[in-house]
Amino acid sequence: MSAPGSVAPWRRLPADLATAMRPHLPATVAAVALAVTEATPAFATIDDDKFARDVRTAVQVALDRFLDLVGTDEPALPPRSREVFVALGAAEAREERGPEALLAALRMAARLLLRTASQSLARLRPVGTEELIDLSDAVTAYVDELAAAATDGYALQLREQAGEGDRRRQLAELLLRGDGMPSAVQAAATRIGWPDLDTLVPVLLPLDQARDARFRYGPDGLVVERGRDAVLLLRAGPRTSRNHLAEALAGRRAVVGPALGWAQVPAAVRLAELTAGLVAAVAGPTFVDDHLVALMLRGETGALAVLAARRLAPLAPLRPAQRENLLATLYSWLRHWGSRAEVAAELFVHPQTVSYRLNRLRELYGDALDDPTIRLELLLVLARGSGPAPV
Repeated sequence: MSAPGSVAPWRRLPADLATAMRPHLPATVAAVALAVTEATPAFATIDDDKFARDVRTAVQVALDRFLDLVGTDEPALPPRSREVFVALGAAEAREERGPEALLAALRMAARLLLRTASQSLARLRPVGTEELIDLSDAVTAYVDELAAAATDGYALQLREQAGEGDRRRQLAELLLRGDGMPSAVQAAATRIGWPDLDTLVPVLLPLDQARDARFRYGPDGLVVERGRDAVLLLRAGPRTSRNHLAEALAGRRAVVGPALGWAQVPAAVRLAELTAGLVAAVAGPTFVDDHLVALMLRGETGALAVLAARRLAPLAPLRPAQRENLLATLYSWLRHWGSRAEVAAELFVHPQTVSYRLNRLRELYGDALDDPTIRLELLLVLARGSGPAPV
C-alpha cells in the first residue's frame, strides 16, 4: 500500500463514488450554492442575479471536476476550471470585499461535499472507516486547490487595480495641472480606456465622499483627493446630464462645474471652487452654470469665457464678416430694447437691413432670444468686449 501523500489523494477514492453522486448532482449543486451563500454573512445580503449565477457556476464546475478526478493522478484543476475560481477571487477584490468571505464559503462547501459524498456512497453500500478518511483527505486537498486559485485571482486583481489606480492618478494630475503636452494627456487617457478624451465635468465633493465616488462612477470618472476636498472628473455623457447629476448627488454637498474641454479642466475646477465660496452649504448639488453671471460680475474672466462660448455658439459657423455684423446688431438691439429704428440709426444702416439681420438671428437662436436670462447674459457678454464694434 502506498504511503499517504505519495499519490494524488483522489486516486484512493472508491471507484463507485462518481456513480453514486452523479444522479443527484443537479440537486446537490443547487443545495450547495444556496447553503454557502446563506451561511456567509457577506454574501447573504447581496441581491444580485449575476452573483447568484456565478456562485452556482462555480459549484457546478467544482463538483463536476471532483467526480472526474476519482481514481486518477490528474492535477486538481485544469486551466479552464481554475479560471472560474481565479475570476471569483478577482470579483471579490473588485467589489472591495476581503478574501475571508470567499474562503469561508469554500470551507462550508468542503463540509457539504464530504457529507454529500458519504451519504451517496452509504445509499449504495456500507462505507468503511478508511474510505471516509480517504474521502476527507481528498476533499480537503481539492478545496485547498480551489482556495489557492481564488486567492491568486484576488491578489492579481489587487495588483491590477494598483496599477490602474496609478494610471488614473497620473491622468487626473495632468488634467488638473493643465500643463501637460496634448500627446502625453491623450496617451495617459488611452491607457485607462479613454481613447476619445474630450469634454469633462468636474465635481467638488467633501473628502469623505471620495471612496463612494470611485465606486459609483467607476470607469467613467477620475477621483483626486486634495486634503480639503475631492475632485471628481467625469467624462461627458448621459451620466453627466443635469437631471442625472441632480438625482445622483441628492443629499450630498457637491459643486458641479461647467462641462468644458479637457484642456480647460483647471479653469472649470476654479469656477467650481469660486462657486462653492459664493453659496451657503446645501444638502444637494450646486451647479456652476447657475452662478456664471454672478462670477462674471465679480470680474472672473473664466466665467465670461464660458458664457461667451455658450451664448455666441450659434454664430460660430458663420463667416467672420457675417458674424461681426450680426453681433453688432444683436448688441444694439439688446441695448435699445428691440427698437429697430434706434438700431438702424446707431449702426448707420437701413431699417430693412436691421430687419434682415434680426430675422437671421431668430433663425440661429430660436426662442432663446425671448428668454430674459439668456438676453441678460448675451448683453453682459457683448458689453464685456466679446462682440465687435458696431458696423
